Amino acid sequence: MTPFRLSTTAIICLNLLLNPTPANTPLSSSTSPNDETPDFSNVGFLILAGGTGSRMKANMPKQFLTLRSSPVLHYSLDLFLEKLPAHCAEMGVSPPAMVVLVMDPKYQPEYQPIVDKYAGKLAFANPGKERQGSVENGLKKLVEATGNDNGCEFVAVHDSARPLVTIPEICHVVSDAKEYGAAVLGVPCKATIKESEDGTLVARTIPRSRLWEVHTPQVVKVEALLRGFEKVEREGLEVTDDVSIIEALGEPVKLTRGEYTNLKITTPEDMDVADAILAERGVKEIQLV
Repeated sequence: MTPFRLSTTAIICLNLLLNPTPANTPLSSSTSPNDETPDFSNVGFLILAGGTGSRMKANMPKQFLTLRSSPVLHYSLDLFLEKLPAHCAEMGVSPPAMVVLVMDPKYQPEYQPIVDKYAGKLAFANPGKERQGSVENGLKKLVEATGNDNGCEFVAVHDSARPLVTIPEICHVVSDAKEYGAAVLGVPCKATIKESEDGTLVARTIPRSRLWEVHTPQVVKVEALLRGFEKVEREGLEVTDDVSIIEALGEPVKLTRGEYTNLKITTPEDMDVADAILAERGVKEIQLV
């Protein structure tokens, strides 16, 4: 068997991710094993897995590509259906109320055995034309599945192309959302950012200290997100992520400092880096069925 080797660029990226500069090291509050685990009984999760992943130059969407021994998507499913509930049980709190998998109908038959195994805890929803439509469809399914009386008060939206998010990060962002009404994982930008009006000349340098790269999950009150959808449709607003909808309402969104390792699989090189991070963590093979 040919030994696995990382490319030089991937090794450099991995070193930056696992050893961030001191100024950008995530706060201990997002990584401490002693963090208080919130109650998840009123929190539902949406996993967005309807993307095409065109930049991967692969013959299938990136969430279905094999990362180590499992599809990328399976890391999120395993986290929200197995690892997080087990952690909640250990901490003596309730697990997530429901997980909704937003997926193209043509892939749903392949995942039906997993939905059957987690009956009452996992359900399908169809994607929309854009991210907002996918979130709306997933939220409708979540409300329908959990009922009006015991429904979810909060929804956590997660990109399936982020297979490396950790339980401490999830606990921290959910706790912040419960305090502020909405929260998003993110990290301070490391790179210097230039603004250009024409793509040729630099207009200005944006102060790096004010810039954050946002990740997922993004956690929002269901009631606020529904109001936000109405406003966006009524006023024809353009929003790029879930908390942008809350920003449009003029309501606060808490920045929850996360980990640089919570990368999004976008290019083939990202697969190498993610593979190395999983190896570093000693992640074992995932068995969902």
